[in-house]
Amino acid sequence: MNPPDRATARCLPVVEDDETIGRHLDIGPRGNGYASRSRTGSGALAAAARSVHDVLLLDLGLPDVDGLDVARTLRARFPDLLIVILTARTDDIDVIAGLDAGADDYLVKPFSLTVLLGRLRAHMRRRTITSPWREPIRVGDLVVDVTARRCTLHEHEVRLRPKEFELPAVLARHAGEAVSRETLMAEVWDENWFGSTKTLDVTMAALRRRLTGPVAQPYRVPRVTTLRGHGYRLELP
Repeated sequence: MNPPDRATARCLPVVEDDETIGRHLDIGPRGNGYASRSRTGSGALAAAARSVHDVLLLDLGLPDVDGLDVARTLRARFPDLLIVILTARTDDIDVIAGLDAGADDYLVKPFSLTVLLGRLRAHMRRRTITSPWREPIRVGDLVVDVTARRCTLHEHEVRLRPKEFELPAVLARHAGEAVSRETLMAEVWDENWFGSTKTLDVTMAALRRRLTGPVAQPYRVPRVTTLRGHGYRLELP
Protein backbone atom coordinates (compact mmCIF):
# COMPACT_ATOMS: atom_id res chain seq x y z
CA MET A 1 0.00 0.00 0.00
CA ASN A 2 1.28 3.42 -0.90
CA PRO A 3 1.93 5.93 1.89
CA PRO A 4 -0.28 9.01 2.17
CA ASP A 5 0.52 11.73 -0.33
CA ARG A 6 2.85 14.36 1.12
CA ALA A 7 0.34 17.07 0.33
CA THR A 8 -2.34 15.36 2.43
CA ALA A 9 -0.15 14.12 5.32
CA ARG A 10 1.10 17.37 6.83
CA CYS A 11 2.85 16.03 9.90
CA LEU A 12 4.10 17.90 12.95
CA PRO A 13 7.70 17.13 13.90
CA VAL A 14 8.03 13.91 15.84
CA VAL A 15 8.31 14.98 19.49
CA GLU A 16 11.03 12.61 20.73
CA ASP A 17 14.07 13.50 22.82
CA ASP A 18 15.80 10.08 22.75
CA GLU A 19 18.57 10.44 20.16
CA THR A 20 18.64 6.81 18.98
CA ILE A 21 14.87 6.47 18.64
CA GLY A 22 14.69 9.94 17.16
CA ARG A 23 17.09 9.07 14.33
CA HIS A 24 14.98 6.04 13.37
CA LEU A 25 11.80 8.10 13.46
CA ASP A 26 13.47 10.79 11.38
CA ILE A 27 14.39 8.30 8.67
CA GLY A 28 11.28 6.08 8.70
CA PRO A 29 8.36 8.54 8.74
CA ARG A 30 10.17 11.17 6.67
CA GLY A 31 10.96 8.61 3.97
CA ASN A 32 7.29 7.66 3.83
CA GLY A 33 5.86 11.13 3.40
CA TYR A 34 5.68 12.29 7.01
CA ALA A 35 7.96 14.55 9.03
CA SER A 36 11.15 15.44 10.84
CA ARG A 37 11.66 15.73 14.60
CA SER A 38 11.40 18.14 17.52
CA ARG A 39 13.06 17.33 20.86
CA THR A 40 10.72 19.43 23.01
CA GLY A 41 7.04 19.97 23.60
CA SER A 42 7.45 23.71 23.21
CA GLY A 43 8.92 23.08 19.77
CA ALA A 44 5.83 21.13 18.74
CA LEU A 45 3.52 23.85 20.05
CA ALA A 46 5.48 26.46 18.14
CA ALA A 47 5.31 24.39 14.93
CA ALA A 48 1.55 24.02 15.36
CA ALA A 49 1.18 27.78 15.67
CA ARG A 50 3.05 28.33 12.41
CA SER A 51 1.16 26.04 10.03
CA VAL A 52 -1.59 23.44 9.63
CA HIS A 53 -0.75 19.77 10.25
CA ASP A 54 -2.55 16.44 10.25
CA VAL A 55 -0.47 14.16 12.48
CA LEU A 56 1.50 14.40 15.73
CA LEU A 57 3.81 11.62 16.93
CA LEU A 58 4.30 12.40 20.61
CA ASP A 59 6.62 11.05 23.30
CA LEU A 60 5.34 11.56 26.85
CA GLY A 61 8.72 11.90 28.59
CA LEU A 62 9.90 15.26 27.30
CA PRO A 63 12.60 17.45 28.89
CA ASP A 64 10.58 20.67 29.09
CA VAL A 65 6.86 19.84 29.53
CA ASP A 66 4.76 16.75 30.14
CA GLY A 67 3.70 15.13 26.88
CA LEU A 68 0.13 14.83 28.18
CA ASP A 69 -0.05 18.62 28.49
CA VAL A 70 1.10 18.94 24.89
CA ALA A 71 -1.60 16.48 23.80
CA ARG A 72 -4.33 18.33 25.72
CA THR A 73 -3.27 21.72 24.36
CA LEU A 74 -3.13 20.59 20.73
CA ARG A 75 -6.33 18.58 20.99
CA ALA A 76 -8.16 21.66 22.26
CA ARG A 77 -6.76 23.80 19.45
CA PHE A 78 -7.05 21.23 16.64
CA PRO A 79 -9.95 18.76 17.13
CA ASP A 80 -9.13 16.89 13.90
CA LEU A 81 -5.40 16.46 14.55
CA LEU A 82 -4.34 12.80 14.64
CA ILE A 83 -2.28 12.28 17.82
CA VAL A 84 -0.25 9.09 18.23
CA ILE A 85 1.59 8.66 21.53
CA LEU A 86 4.94 6.84 21.51
CA THR A 87 6.15 5.95 24.99
CA ALA A 88 7.86 3.44 27.24
CA ARG A 89 5.06 3.70 29.82
CA THR A 90 3.14 0.42 29.84
CA ASP A 91 0.76 0.62 32.82
CA ASP A 92 -2.95 0.69 32.03
CA ILE A 93 -3.34 3.97 33.89
CA ASP A 94 -0.76 5.58 31.57
CA VAL A 95 -2.60 4.31 28.49
CA ILE A 96 -5.88 5.67 29.83
CA ALA A 97 -4.27 9.01 30.70
CA GLY A 98 -2.86 9.35 27.19
CA LEU A 99 -6.19 8.58 25.53
CA ASP A 100 -8.07 10.85 27.92
CA ALA A 101 -5.63 13.64 27.02
CA GLY A 102 -6.83 13.36 23.44
CA ALA A 103 -4.61 10.75 21.77
CA ASP A 104 -6.09 8.64 18.97
CA ASP A 105 -3.55 5.84 19.24
CA TYR A 106 -0.83 4.59 21.58
CA LEU A 107 2.34 2.62 20.76
CA VAL A 108 4.62 1.27 23.48
CA LYS A 109 8.41 1.28 22.95
CA PRO A 110 10.10 -0.66 21.55
CA PHE A 111 7.88 -0.82 18.49
CA SER A 112 8.39 -1.69 14.85
CA LEU A 113 8.55 1.13 12.33
CA THR A 114 6.50 -1.12 10.05
CA VAL A 115 3.74 -1.20 12.66
CA LEU A 116 3.93 2.57 13.19
CA LEU A 117 3.71 3.33 9.47
CA GLY A 118 0.91 0.81 9.08
CA ARG A 119 -1.06 2.50 11.85
CA LEU A 120 -0.51 5.94 10.29
CA ARG A 121 -1.66 4.71 6.88
CA ALA A 122 -4.76 3.14 8.42
CA HIS A 123 -5.68 6.32 10.30
CA MET A 124 -5.12 8.56 7.28
CA ARG A 125 -7.01 6.18 4.98
CA ARG A 126 -10.04 6.25 7.27
CA ARG A 127 -10.03 10.04 7.15
CA THR A 128 -10.11 10.13 3.35
CA ILE A 129 -12.40 7.21 2.49
CA THR A 130 -15.79 8.31 1.19
CA SER A 131 -18.47 6.44 3.08
CA PRO A 132 -21.07 4.50 1.05
CA TRP A 133 -23.71 5.78 3.50
CA ARG A 134 -24.91 8.93 1.78
CA GLU A 135 -28.05 9.58 3.79
CA PRO A 136 -27.81 10.65 7.45
CA ILE A 137 -28.57 7.80 9.87
CA ARG A 138 -31.26 8.54 12.47
CA VAL A 139 -31.70 6.60 15.70
CA GLY A 140 -34.24 8.33 17.95
CA ASP A 141 -33.21 11.99 18.06
CA LEU A 142 -29.59 11.13 17.26
CA VAL A 143 -28.57 11.82 13.66
CA VAL A 144 -25.18 10.73 12.31
CA ASP A 145 -24.30 12.37 9.00
CA VAL A 146 -21.25 10.45 7.79
CA THR A 147 -20.80 12.51 4.63
CA ALA A 148 -20.71 15.82 6.55
CA ARG A 149 -19.11 14.16 9.61
CA ARG A 150 -21.71 15.72 11.91
CA CYS A 151 -23.51 14.23 14.87
CA THR A 152 -26.63 16.02 16.08
CA LEU A 153 -29.32 15.61 18.73
CA HIS A 154 -32.54 17.21 17.46
CA GLU A 155 -30.49 19.64 15.32
CA HIS A 156 -28.10 20.51 18.17
CA GLU A 157 -24.58 19.52 17.11
CA VAL A 158 -22.60 17.25 19.41
CA ARG A 159 -18.91 18.08 19.07
CA LEU A 160 -16.96 14.83 18.81
CA ARG A 161 -13.30 14.02 18.24
CA PRO A 162 -12.61 11.91 15.11
CA LYS A 163 -12.68 8.51 16.82
CA GLU A 164 -15.64 9.51 18.99
CA PHE A 165 -17.54 10.26 15.77
CA GLU A 166 -16.60 7.05 14.02
CA LEU A 167 -17.90 4.86 16.87
CA PRO A 168 -21.55 6.00 16.59
CA ALA A 169 -21.19 6.00 12.79
CA VAL A 170 -20.56 2.24 12.98
CA LEU A 171 -23.04 1.54 15.78
CA ALA A 172 -25.84 3.55 14.13
CA ARG A 173 -25.53 1.51 10.95
CA HIS A 174 -26.22 -1.55 13.11
CA ALA A 175 -28.68 -0.01 15.58
CA GLY A 176 -30.31 -2.70 17.72
CA GLU A 177 -27.63 -5.23 16.76
CA ALA A 178 -24.67 -6.52 18.74
CA VAL A 179 -21.36 -5.20 17.36
CA SER A 180 -18.23 -7.03 18.52
CA ARG A 181 -15.15 -5.34 19.90
CA GLU A 182 -13.16 -6.85 17.03
CA THR A 183 -15.48 -5.25 14.47
CA LEU A 184 -15.24 -1.84 16.12
CA MET A 185 -11.45 -2.02 16.39
CA ALA A 186 -11.19 -3.03 12.72
CA GLU A 187 -13.58 -0.37 11.39
CA VAL A 188 -12.61 2.53 13.65
CA TRP A 189 -8.91 1.88 14.26
CA ASP A 190 -7.02 -0.81 12.34
CA GLU A 191 -8.04 -4.13 10.82
CA ASN A 192 -4.64 -5.49 11.86
CA TRP A 193 -4.82 -4.18 15.44
CA PHE A 194 -3.18 -6.36 18.06
CA GLY A 195 -2.68 -5.98 21.78
CA SER A 196 -4.84 -4.04 24.24
CA THR A 197 -8.21 -2.66 23.13
CA LYS A 198 -8.38 -0.27 26.08
CA THR A 199 -8.40 2.58 23.58
CA LEU A 200 -11.90 1.44 22.60
CA ASP A 201 -13.14 1.48 26.20
CA VAL A 202 -11.76 4.96 26.88
CA THR A 203 -13.16 6.39 23.64
CA MET A 204 -16.55 4.77 24.29
CA ALA A 205 -16.63 6.27 27.79
CA ALA A 206 -15.92 9.72 26.31
CA LEU A 207 -18.66 9.25 23.71
CA ARG A 208 -21.19 8.31 26.39
CA ARG A 209 -20.34 11.43 28.38
CA ARG A 210 -20.91 13.64 25.35
CA LEU A 211 -24.23 11.98 24.50
CA THR A 212 -25.57 12.34 28.03
CA GLY A 213 -24.54 15.95 28.66
CA PRO A 214 -26.90 18.94 29.06
CA VAL A 215 -27.65 19.07 25.32
CA ALA A 216 -29.16 15.57 25.54
CA GLN A 217 -31.63 16.13 28.39
CA PRO A 218 -34.89 16.82 26.49
CA TYR A 219 -34.32 14.30 23.69
CA ARG A 220 -34.56 10.61 22.88
CA VAL A 221 -30.91 9.62 23.03
CA PRO A 222 -30.16 5.99 22.15
CA ARG A 223 -28.29 4.18 24.92
CA VAL A 224 -25.06 2.27 24.26
CA THR A 225 -25.21 -1.07 26.07
CA THR A 226 -22.05 -2.94 26.99
CA LEU A 227 -22.23 -6.63 26.07
CA ARG A 228 -19.67 -8.26 28.35
CA GLY A 229 -17.33 -10.57 26.54
CA HIS A 230 -18.58 -9.41 23.13
CA GLY A 231 -18.92 -5.69 22.43
CA TYR A 232 -21.63 -3.03 22.33
CA ARG A 233 -25.16 -2.39 21.07
CA LEU A 234 -26.81 0.93 20.22
CA GLU A 235 -30.34 0.53 21.58
CA LEU A 236 -33.34 1.57 19.54
CA PRO A 237 -35.45 4.08 21.51
